[in-house]
Amino acid sequence: MSEEPGFSLAKLRENIDRIDSQMHELLMERGRIIDSLIAIKAKQGGGSAFRPAREASMMRALAERHRGLLPLDTVEGIWRIIISTFTYVQANYSVHMDVSHGDATIRDSVRFHFGFTVPCVPHVSAEGVIAAVGKSVGDLGMFALDNGPGMGAWWLKLIGPQAPKVIARLPFVERPDHPAGLPVVVISKPLADGAARDVVLEAVHVDRWRGEFTAAMVAIGGEILGSAAEGAGLSVLVARPGSLEDGAGARALVAAGAADVKCREIGSHAERFSALGGRNG
Repeated sequence: MSEEPGFSLAKLRENIDRIDSQMHELLMERGRIIDSLIAIKAKQGGGSAFRPAREASMMRALAERHRGLLPLDTVEGIWRIIISTFTYVQANYSVHMDVSHGDATIRDSVRFHFGFTVPCVPHVSAEGVIAAVGKSVGDLGMFALDNGPGMGAWWLKLIGPQAPKVIARLPFVERPDHPAGLPVVVISKPLADGAARDVVLEAVHVDRWRGEFTAAMVAIGGEILGSAAEGAGLSVLVARPGSLEDGAGARALVAAGAADVKCREIGSHAERFSALGGRNG
């Protein structure tokens, strides 16, 4: 088979080498910009290197513009490593992970979203992860959103102004057969700025469970993520749109018949994006 003019193997490989060199140069240029960013932040008194809202915006734009043969899994993974590693360069941190339901799945999720440069530290419960993050200077924590039966209301450990808070729900770009598709939450100490508030999580104490709760949350664009005993009553973990007023989840449960209601916010995260088209809560 004859080669088409202008498309010889040698020329194609030359173009690939040129593109590879340009990508490397751009990464190094990004590093120089981050170095300047670190210097400016130091002069301004520092601040958290984590910007969940900005990361979510970057990942959404990536998924929306992606075309071609390269799988979105690969592109998302590359960008997650770039973002997480440059964040690590700004301020070293570790990711604490709950391995109580098996090490491999949660470790795959940590490595996909944070790469191999960032250290990961195993714990045997979500509560252990929360405690470690609370004692750290600037670490993150990750555990499965569905923590399994008998695990209790882990979200109660996130109550209080100084307690860690949920800052992300991953994977952000959802699609079938995602290589790190385990639904997880990421926690950190409370962020002064940069948090994403598309979805707000509330721990709502009620007297008991009622079948109408699920429909009541769906009616306001929210969902119930879990429930567990809390004292003589029940704690319900709800997710509601951040556009609604504080306590909107609790008011929806009251309208569905709940009594003895007490509502406490335990974090927020960006709206998730479906690679099949559209956004999810």
